[in-house]
Amino acid sequence: MKKSTIITFAIAGLMLSFASQAKDATPFKPTATIQQIMSSIVDPNIDFVWNSVATISTKDGVEERSPHTDEEWAEVKKHALTVLEASNLLVIDGRKVAEDGANTASSGSTELQALEIQKLIKTHKSEFNQRAFGLHDAMQLVVKAIDKKDTEELIRTGGLVDKACESCHLQFWYPIRKSK
Repeated sequence: MKKSTIITFAIAGLMLSFASQAKDATPFKPTATIQQIMSSIVDPNIDFVWNSVATISTKDGVEERSPHTDEEWAEVKKHALTVLEASNLLVIDGRKVAEDGANTASSGSTELQALEIQKLIKTHKSEFNQRAFGLHDAMQLVVKAIDKKDTEELIRTGGLVDKACESCHLQFWYPIRKSK
């Protein structure tokens, strides 16, 4: 074999090696854990969206709360878009579930430990991604309801968000509850 042919094959091999490494590498640098994203981004913003529509009974009567002005609807949309985009953060490869030694219990003792959750997500990554995409899809419907300024649709689609969140939690965060 000619020396130039050997060099050509060597260069081609190196290029293929770099190309396969490049497609596996993520351009993202995940820093926050899933737990941190949920507690600092998703929870406060979805609570704002959910609490934007409410019926409150007091001794003085019933108060109906909902956005009325363009500014109020824009504020609700800002929080909804934050949750919508946060759903994308959840699927970035290399993201840890929680800090080492973090308490993953939020509403009782049935939550799994962080390492157990991490293992479930790694083992069922495509299902985890589908759950995150379910949140994304539900949030897109919330944004559409906000754009239409449709309070009833906002309530309905807010319920879809709750269902998307709970389906992920039941599979990955506290699957022990399934049997109860």
